[in-house]
Amino acid sequence: MESRIDIQKIEPAAYQAMYALEKYLASSSLTPTHKELIKLRASQINGCAFCINMHSTDARKLGETEQRIYLLNAWKETNLYTEEEQAILALTEEVTLITNHVSDATYQKAASLFDEHYLAQIIIAIVTINAWNRIAITSRTMVG
Repeated sequence: MESRIDIQKIEPAAYQAMYALEKYLASSSLTPTHKELIKLRASQINGCAFCINMHSTDARKLGETEQRIYLLNAWKETNLYTEEEQAILALTEEVTLITNHVSDATYQKAASLFDEHYLAQIIIAIVTINAWNRIAITSRTMVG
């Protein structure tokens, strides 16, 4: 497969806008683990090899276990994730697969576990990684 357009080179201002979201998220109160679980799970759903590679590597650097990384796409069938992580993963899946909308049950579960600021930060993190996935997939950003 061959790379397509290099948006970062062609439209650097667009990339700077995306990096502004990343800068915001870096200064947010989201835990590094929560951020990487969001990024990795959304990237798995979207099939973004570049982002899966990047965020599984980043998660390992944070001390994430191989077992949790390998089982992330089957998180509902394990007890390896905390209640908070499960709520984040459920919200990540429903926002990523937005055509089905975000259910009241999923939203209410997350809202019951997080204050409104943390919940807003979770949603922004999910939206941001989905945008990055779409850029990488459309432009065929390659791993390596």
